[in-house]
Amino acid sequence: MTLYKIGRLLCRIFFTVFFRVEIKGKENIPEDGSVLICSNHMSNLDPPLVGSFIKRKLNFMAKEELFNVALLGRLLPHLGAFPVKRGAGDRQALRKGLGLLNQGEVMCLFPEGTRSKTGEIRKGLSGSGFFALRSDAVVIPTLITGEYKLFRKITLIYGEPIDFQQLREEKKSAAEATDIIMKTIQRLKDHHEEQYR
Repeated sequence: MTLYKIGRLLCRIFFTVFFRVEIKGKENIPEDGSVLICSNHMSNLDPPLVGSFIKRKLNFMAKEELFNVALLGRLLPHLGAFPVKRGAGDRQALRKGLGLLNQGEVMCLFPEGTRSKTGEIRKGLSGSGFFALRSDAVVIPTLITGEYKLFRKITLIYGEPIDFQQLREEKKSAAEATDIIMKTIQRLKDHHEEQYR
C-alpha cells in the first residue's frame, strides 16, 4: 500500500469518527480522465477532506513555505501536493497543474486562495478558470459546509460537472470561467441551506 493510500485511509477514519462527515455526489466524479475539483475553502483540513472519500489520487497546490518545513516538506509530494508561490502568477505551478490534467489526473483547487473565516463564498482567483479553459478536464464544483468542531457534522458535496465546452470554443477569459465556477459553488450552498431550513 502506497503512502498516499495509507494517508487517505487514516484521514477517512479521522473525518468519519471526529466530524461525522456526510458525503454527497461521489458519483459525479469520473472514474478516469482528467478532473478539476474546485472547492470553497474554510480550513487547512479541506485538502485531505476532499481527497479522503474518492478512489482516485488527488493532486493539489500547497503554499511554497510548507515545503521548507523539515518532515512535512518531504511528506507533501507523496500526498499529491506541489508548491505554489502565493500572491504571484507562478508559471511553474501553472505548468505543473496543466501537465497533471493533460495526463488524465485529478487536481483540486481552492479558487478563493485563502480560507473564508465566515463560511461565505468569496470571489475566486483566475487560476481555476485558467485550468478549466486550457484543459479538457471535467470540472466538479464542490462545497464544504459545517464547522470543524469535534463531533459536529461536516458535509462534503461534489456537484454535477460544469460544461465548459462552449466557453472554451468562445475563448472566454479565465476570470469569466472562475466566476461561473464560484457562482455554481454558491448555488450548491444555497440549495443545501434551503434543505435544512
